[in-house]
Amino acid sequence: MRPHPTFSEALRFWLKLGFISFGGPTGQIAIMHTELVERRRWIGEERFLHALNFCMLLPGPEATQLATYCGWLLHRTWGGIVAGALFVLPSSLLLWGLSYVYVTYGQLPWIAAAFNGLKPAVTAIVVAATLRIGRRALKNRVLWGIAASSFVAIFFLHFPFPAIIATAAAVGFFGGRRWPALFPASTGHAVASSGSVIDDSHGTIEHARPSFARALRVTMTCLALWWLPVIAIAGWQGGSGTLAKEAVFFSKAAMVTFGGAYAVLPYVGQQAVEHYHWLSAPQMLDGLGLAETTPGPLIMVVQFVGFLGGWNQPGNLSPLVAATLGAAITTWTTFVPCFFWIFLGAPYIEQMRGNLNVSRTLTAVTAAVVGVIANLAVWFAGHALFPKSEIVLFGPTRSVEIHPDLVAIAVATAAFVAMHRFKVGVIPVVITCAGLGLLRFAVAL
Repeated sequence: MRPHPTFSEALRFWLKLGFISFGGPTGQIAIMHTELVERRRWIGEERFLHALNFCMLLPGPEATQLATYCGWLLHRTWGGIVAGALFVLPSSLLLWGLSYVYVTYGQLPWIAAAFNGLKPAVTAIVVAATLRIGRRALKNRVLWGIAASSFVAIFFLHFPFPAIIATAAAVGFFGGRRWPALFPASTGHAVASSGSVIDDSHGTIEHARPSFARALRVTMTCLALWWLPVIAIAGWQGGSGTLAKEAVFFSKAAMVTFGGAYAVLPYVGQQAVEHYHWLSAPQMLDGLGLAETTPGPLIMVVQFVGFLGGWNQPGNLSPLVAATLGAAITTWTTFVPCFFWIFLGAPYIEQMRGNLNVSRTLTAVTAAVVGVIANLAVWFAGHALFPKSEIVLFGPTRSVEIHPDLVAIAVATAAFVAMHRFKVGVIPVVITCAGLGLLRFAVAL
């Protein structure tokens, strides 16, 4: 078994992850799986998937919650705080700077070119991770069928994400009781050790034991951290001010945003543009583009919304101060609940690892999650490698227009081969692809 990483060693890793976690939730989960499970072997495969399943069931950005969960497993509460905060902080600071550049100077083409160069790299990372996770999680034809059905349901039929996960859970629970061999369950004790620091054969870790006193302490602390800044903003600027409205709106959104960023962004965009008039529809699309091409969670686009809301409706403050506070309170109310859900629920989820019914249920959920990840991988690859294509298979009219970006496809293929065949690290691939994006922009001038 590998030696347990020190807190400073883990801190350096989480900081690095915050700067290289491109590609939305799929890419970020892929990078965490590669680094934590395969390369560093800090967390075992089934333990990682168990945590991922739980995070998929929660409202909010699942990748941020997964990082928090893994940090908590390794180094208790402070480990979770550091992992979650550093996963968000680099993106938050970078997006603040880009937002300021956007409202002051407009979009800078060379920045967009560098970020466009990253898209093929992220595509390769996502595809490789989907193959790896699928190969390990889909152990028989039934699980392959669940994954395929999940993909079809969300990609072609546009079923709601919560409905897909709930259906998979029901299939796993009832199917596992009737045909247990088709839904292999890990008890968390009898599985052969993977040699990881916290591997699949470990029982419940001491600091992961749930208690009522701990749950009460976590609830009171997190609710205070969550809502006291909201109350302070409302008391200072008034409940009808832009900052207070942003704080309340994104606090509510944090409690109901199931299904990841792609599921919630239409709702956020509609409310921000049509109801609150914090920004225009073209600005919302520009913000989504900035969030997609920066590290960190895709849901960071809400910080752009908060920034533009404060800039466009500053009240009695200067536009820059109002925009900065709007970005800060939006980010705070979006991500503090992530820590609440993890610190409150994770000990109980860890305790359930030995429950056969729960494990078999989560086996089916894992298969469905593979389908969801594949859906996001295809979605991202389509936008990165076929940016001007349009495929409509359902509805009153059907059309297929394919316009491949041959350069992006070549770069993505090379990146995939480099990582999958030659085991090149994520950072060299990301840096090289960003450089190629700049080179392509310079040649086109």
